Parts: sequence; C-alpha cells; structure tokens
Amino acid sequence: MKTRAAILSAFPAPRPYAASRPLTVETVDLDDPGEGEVLVKIAAAGLCHSDLSVINGDRPRPMPMALGHEASGIVERVGPGVGDLVPGDQVVMVFVPSCGTCDCCAEGRPALCEPGAAANTAGTLLGGGHRIHRDGETVYHHVGVSAFAEHAVVSRRSLVKIAPDFPLDMAALFGCAVLTGMGAVVNTAAIRAGETVAVVGLGGVGLSAVLGALAAGAAEVIAVDVNPDKLAFAERLGATAVYDSREADTAGAIREATRGGVDAAIETAGVMPALSLAFDITRRGGQTVTASLANPEHTFALHPVRLVGEERTLRGSYLGGGVPARDIRRYMDLFERGRLPVDKLQTSAGPLDDINAAFDALADGKTIRHVLRMTG
Repeated sequence: MKTRAAILSAFPAPRPYAASRPLTVETVDLDDPGEGEVLVKIAAAGLCHSDLSVINGDRPRPMPMALGHEASGIVERVGPGVGDLVPGDQVVMVFVPSCGTCDCCAEGRPALCEPGAAANTAGTLLGGGHRIHRDGETVYHHVGVSAFAEHAVVSRRSLVKIAPDFPLDMAALFGCAVLTGMGAVVNTAAIRAGETVAVVGLGGVGLSAVLGALAAGAAEVIAVDVNPDKLAFAERLGATAVYDSREADTAGAIREATRGGVDAAIETAGVMPALSLAFDITRRGGQTVTASLANPEHTFALHPVRLVGEERTLRGSYLGGGVPARDIRRYMDLFERGRLPVDKLQTSAGPLDDINAAFDALADGKTIRHVLRMTG
C-alpha cells in the first residue's frame, strides 16, 4: 500500500530544522504485514528527544530511516500468526520489541530483549525484515516502530492493546514518556511513601518522573533544570521545590535543604553534567538512576570509593525497567483515576507536515510533548 511517512536521509542536520528540513514527508510503499506482524493506522505520535538525538547525530542510525517511536493507533490488518489482535483494536507502540524467549525476557526484563536490541540496532523489525520502501530503496525502521507516518507495519511484540475508549492523543505518551519516567521511579528506584526524590532534566520523561514520584507518595519531589519555564511547569505539576542548575553550587543547596541529599535522584537530561549533579545530590546509602540515552561517546567520571564508602547505587533504567504490557495498563488506570495527570504534558499538537518546525520547538525547550495527529 501507499502511505505517507517522515523520512530522515542524513544526519546531523543544521538548525533551524524548519529551514534545513531534515525530515521529508514522502509517499512510500509499505509492505503487507508478515508473520507475527500488524498493520496499524497511526492516530497520534509524540516528539521525543530520542528522535531528536538521531536527527542531531547523537545516536547514529542507518539511513534513510523513518523516525518516530512514541505512538498510538488502530489495528487495520494482522499478519499470519497473530491471533490476539483484530482490526479495530486500539494499541500503543513500544520501542523495544520483546521476543519472549531470550534469557532477559524469560527473567521478566523485556526491555533488555537481545533479539529486540539487535533488530533495533539494525533498523529492522523483530523478524529481521524491512517493510518500508522509497522508489525501490529500503527505508530502515526506527526501533521497530517508525510512527511518524500515517500507517506502520510493526511486530506484534511492539504493541500493547489498550481499552477501546481510551483517548489516543493521550495514549501515545504512555509508550515512551510515561512508561520511561514513571517506570524509573516505581520500578527501578522503587520509591516508597515518604522518601525524597529529585528529578534532573524536565522533558517529557522527566516530568513523567515528577508525576510518578508524586503518585508514589514521595514526601519531597525536587525538580532541577536549566529552563525557567520547565521549572515553573514542574511547580504547577506539584513539585515541592525547584532548582536552576545554572546557579552556583546547586548540589550544595539541595544537599543542605534535604539534610544530606535525596533518597533517589532520577536523571533524564541525557548530558553528563546532569548525571554528575544527580549523583552529587544523592544521600549516603541512596540511589542515582539514569533513564536517558546520552551520546554513546560521552563518559561520566566517578570515584569508586564513594560507591563503597557511602554504599551508593548507580543504576540504569531502560523502558521504565518494567513490563510494558503490564505497566502501560496500570499507568492508564492511574490516569483515569485522576492520580497521574498525563494530559498536562501535551503542550502542543499539529499535523505531520509541520514536523520540522515542531522539532525546533522541542530542541529549544519550548514544548514538553508535541503530538502529531495523523489525518491520512
């Protein structure tokens, strides 16, 4: 079939993107779903820094590639071997397909699925195939999803079925921002009521972590960023204190205010100064969690004696450190009960054709989550 998709043909792209237009919305050929695959009509797709990191070259990927990984949609057709989805089902896409049989999947850690990671690196679907073509040329898949499009063929293992009446604009955010940020708090850090939490980096993932810490019953939720508008936004969401990390000795100020540091610091900015700050504001015996994907060439300096002498923990959290099929439904239930106001994170929306200008706004910190609404 023919469909329209946003294609990135080269990276890095110069700013502003509205002028350089690194993403071109083109009509492409989309193959029928193969074994274990599903054709989805995309309803909404959120713009995330993980997409931006491909455009700016921080996360090199094979080119050309159809970007987009945070999305919701409606099943249009299922391929052979798919028996638990039917046309009309509403679904959320997940950016790591889980095979269900490798050691990590068997341990209940689908975010670390080995075949899924290999497929994402290669730019294929879980089964190893490509389903997008442009004038006979193969177009690579972005983490098995490629959701900046009117339609996508994805592995069944990249989909979570959701309630038929859940608003699809909101549903898209649960596939990345909420899944990652909330999961870093409740799964990886396992925050308990009464603990103190700091979130360093207030994009969609970071602000989801703020909401998650509040929902988990944290006594103090400290928000840290360099953007005054995002700090004000975090206060409106319920953060108990905010700090501009550009101020002198921010770490010292937070340690003093929290009597030695927070129980858990969640870093979601993807830059080394943010991770260093998060580690510095974690108390003795506390834990620092990083849920961001920094440039793979960047490194973080750490004195190991602090890990031992202070019994500190430094942990990574990928895909929220949980089980998407379970967690997305749980987080949606919290949203519907009014305990997780994800709707506040969507700060703008627009059509697929405006995607380059929307990425400018994201790069400039002017939006939290911009949602593309598909009309074709």
